[in-house]
Amino acid sequence: MGVMRLGILSTAHINRLVIPGAHASEKVELVGVASRDLGRAEAYAQEWEIERAYGSYEELLAAPDIDAVYISLPNTMHCDWSIRAVEAGKHVLCEKPMSRHPEDVQRAFDAADRAGRHLMEAFMYRHNPQTRRAAELVASGFIGELRVIRSTFSYSLYDTHNIRLRTDVEGGSLMDVGCYCVSGSRLFGGEPESVYGETYVGPSGTDWVFAGTMRFPGDVLATFDCGTCLPNRDELEAIGTEGSLFLDDPWHCRTPVIEVRRDDGVELVELDPQDSYQLELENLADAIAGEAPLLLGREDAVEQARVIEALFRSSETRATVDL
Repeated sequence: MGVMRLGILSTAHINRLVIPGAHASEKVELVGVASRDLGRAEAYAQEWEIERAYGSYEELLAAPDIDAVYISLPNTMHCDWSIRAVEAGKHVLCEKPMSRHPEDVQRAFDAADRAGRHLMEAFMYRHNPQTRRAAELVASGFIGELRVIRSTFSYSLYDTHNIRLRTDVEGGSLMDVGCYCVSGSRLFGGEPESVYGETYVGPSGTDWVFAGTMRFPGDVLATFDCGTCLPNRDELEAIGTEGSLFLDDPWHCRTPVIEVRRDDGVELVELDPQDSYQLELENLADAIAGEAPLLLGREDAVEQARVIEALFRSSETRATVDL
């Protein structure tokens, strides 16, 4: 098939991290961006050196020479526009989280299957060699039997009009950054058997802090916290019977180093930096070309949404939710 010709639906802030990887890749050609305002799309295309601008999402989806789209629309629009995109013949990389509603995620993948198109949730960190190596070390028993998974992701944002703090688009800390903690815990632990969550709801009506626990098969326990009103923090740690594996930069992977902590000291597993966003785009391009499977497909996306939904339900009922 050759190079994957890519279009972007929306001019969202997250695009600034994805676009450089698209431009840098020999497997991707970024050819278009769409906004509901043509003037905005044209200014954005000029700023980011994108060939074409479209004044509607529908117009971009109708372009016959665009193979795939990256959807960076608000959370509540992810599944519906993924469906519209695959039905228009496009492959889709949909920004995380696809949804907090597992039935909507199933619906999107059903549409992709009917259309014969690839659909992937954009957890970029999963494509980084640091993540792959950490998962291999845990699975191999390098730290003994896994017992605890601990993670965090937070930042400070107090503008109640910001899209990440708006209830009408299902914003909040769990959806924005806590979903990484859920994903990282599932990477090491599998699928949880039960979850429990607590929230601090801020002035915007969204969860400004979310703290949760998850129980995995084999009596593996996971704890996490996330927030939009806390200092910048991002950590992931797998703790076993013989040591722990600690990632100080688990989600962005800008400085990929795995610390293996044991009683007799710390061993560093250092890796070369790679652009996670470029890697996820290239995984989609390879899948379209029939050269590799998608790293993240239906099962992972549906289970991710199922756990998030259960955590929200637990926080509302103040009760443990069995899965």
